[in-house]
Amino acid sequence: MNIYDMMKLPVFKGATLAAGKAGVTRNIEHINMMDAPDIADYLHHGELLVTTAYHLKDRPFLLKELIERMIRRGCAGLGIKTRFLQEIPDEVIKLADERTFPIIELNEDVRLGDIVNHTLSHILDKRTAELEQAIAAQKKFTSHIMSGKSIQSLLHNVSAVLKLPVLLFNQHLKPIASSKADAAGTLSDYEGIFQKGNRTGLTCFSTIPDKQTYSVFPIYTHEKKCGFLVVCGMISPSDKGLLLTLEQAANVIAFELLKENALKQYLRRARNEFFRNFLDGAFSSAEEIKNRAKEFQLKWDQKYVCIAGKLDRREKSLSFTENQLESDSVFERLEEELVDFPFPPHLFTKGNICFLLAEATDSWAEMNAAVGGFLKAFQRHASEHFQRTISFGISNLSHQLRDVPHICKEAVDALHSGHLSGSTEFIQTYHMKDVSELLRMIPADDLKTFYTHALHQLASLPKDDPGLLQTLSVYLETHCQISETAKRLYIHRNTVIYRLEKCEELLGKSLKDADTTLRLRLALRIQMLLGL
Repeated sequence: MNIYDMMKLPVFKGATLAAGKAGVTRNIEHINMMDAPDIADYLHHGELLVTTAYHLKDRPFLLKELIERMIRRGCAGLGIKTRFLQEIPDEVIKLADERTFPIIELNEDVRLGDIVNHTLSHILDKRTAELEQAIAAQKKFTSHIMSGKSIQSLLHNVSAVLKLPVLLFNQHLKPIASSKADAAGTLSDYEGIFQKGNRTGLTCFSTIPDKQTYSVFPIYTHEKKCGFLVVCGMISPSDKGLLLTLEQAANVIAFELLKENALKQYLRRARNEFFRNFLDGAFSSAEEIKNRAKEFQLKWDQKYVCIAGKLDRREKSLSFTENQLESDSVFERLEEELVDFPFPPHLFTKGNICFLLAEATDSWAEMNAAVGGFLKAFQRHASEHFQRTISFGISNLSHQLRDVPHICKEAVDALHSGHLSGSTEFIQTYHMKDVSELLRMIPADDLKTFYTHALHQLASLPKDDPGLLQTLSVYLETHCQISETAKRLYIHRNTVIYRLEKCEELLGKSLKDADTTLRLRLALRIQMLLGL
C-alpha cells in the first residue's frame, strides 16, 4: 500500500498532505507511533511514523533533522499532529518537497492509536488477500502442469490473469514459448528484444525502436538460471499480489523445464551412445544399424554431409573437466539454433567434438553457401556469448547411411588439418587425398609401426605439448620455408629454427634429406588418419 492509497482510508478523513506530494507512491510496509527524542534510531525502511511531536514542541528546528534521518533510512513518510508545533516550519516543507518525502498533517480529532490500528489492519488484510491470490495461482498452475498441459497453455493462463501477453525466454535470451495463439509467428517478432532494449531497472526494460516496456522475471532451478518469464507491459514493484502470482508461475515453469531437461538429457545420451557404437563398428550387421537408426530419424538411403566442430585451444590451459563443460555448453547452444539450419540436421557428440549430420541434396555445391552462412553465424554467437572460438571441418557427400563413419573421419581430418596449420575459427572442407586413401588400405598396426619408427623419439612426446610436431608439420606443409612457417604459427623465425634443430636431434636425421622428409610427411598423415 502506498501513501496515496492509505489516505483514502476513513481514519485519515480530514488529513492533508502538507509536503512531499511527489512521493505519494512511496510504499508503506509498516506503521509506527512514537514520541521520543531518539525515535529515528528505531525506524525501518518503508515505515510510516505518526507522532504528536510533543518532544519537539520547544525545539521545532529538530524536526528537519528527524526527517533527514528518516529519509536516509528509507522511511515511507511522516504523519504529524501540529497541536504542539502550531505549524510545520517552512524549511521542513521545502526539504520534504525537494526530497519527495510525504508529510501528512493529521486530523486533531483522530487518535494516533486508531490510525495505527486501522492502517495495520488494512495492510494485513491486503497481504492476506495477496497470499491467498498467490496460493490460488500456485494451485491452479501446478494442477495445469500436472494434468499434462503445455507450458504455452500455462503462459496463456498467466496472460489471462495479467491481461498482458507473456513470453518465455531460455537462458540465452531466445524466445521459446508465448501466450499468444500464433506462437510460431509471435516468437520471431520478439527475437533480440533484449539487445534492442534500454535497461531501466533490475526487472524491466524498454525497447528503443517501438518504446514497448517489458517486465522480466528470472526462472531458477537448483543448478542455474534457466530462463526468463517476460511480461509485455509494466508490472509495478508495489503490486505484491501480481508479483507473488508471477513468482508462483516462475516456480511451476522451473519444475516443468527441469522435467523437460531431464528427458532431453536422457535422449541425448541415448543418441550419442548409438553414434559412438556406430562409428566404432560395434553393430553386427547392416540390418541392426537400420533398425537402431530409425529410432533417431536417420534414413538408410539418405545422402549425408558431416560437419565436425571443436572449440579452439585457449592460451590459458583448462583442465579436461572445465574444457568438456565449456564444450557441452557451446554444443547445447548449437542444438538450440539448429531450428534455423537450412537442411534437416542430426546432432551427436563424441568427447569434445560435435558431429552434425545434414541430410544432403544431390549436389554439395547447392548446400555449401547456406551451410557456410549458418556456421559463420554460429561462430559469431559462440564468440559473443561464450568468449570462445569454434572451428568446423566438413566432409564430402555420402550416398548412404552406412558411409557415415567414413565421412565423419573426413570431417575430423579436415578439422585437424586446419588446427595443425595454426588457424582458428575456420571452416575447412575435406579434400580427397590420394595418399590418405592408399593409407586406409594398410592395416592399422602396420601404420602405427611405421609412424613410431619414422618419428622416433618425437612419437613419444606428451600430447599436451604439440609444439615440436606442430612446427615440423607446418614446416613440411610449407615446402620447408622457415619464414612462412613462422608466419603461420605466429612465432619468430629463430624459434622455428630452434625447434627444427631439436627435431633433427630427436630424429637423429637431417631434415634436408628428401627421403627423411617423405617418411615424416607419411608419418604425420598417419597420425591424422589414426588420431594418434
